[in-house]
Amino acid sequence: MNKKILLTLALTLLVAWGIFHFKSALGLLILPLFIALVLCVTLWLYRLMEKNDGNNGQ
Repeated sequence: MNKKILLTLALTLLVAWGIFHFKSALGLLILPLFIALVLCVTLWLYRLMEKNDGNNGQ
């Protein structure tokens, strides 16, 4: 696996842990923060995998 993909996944787990660890302090912001995290990571991983597919096809 690509090191950038593994770093992204590790960073995502760390941020998700932070969001849920401080969920009582965040209150109503927890759902928008979680949705934003999922969206950003999904797009970021898609972009990284798309770059890898372009390199493998050549």
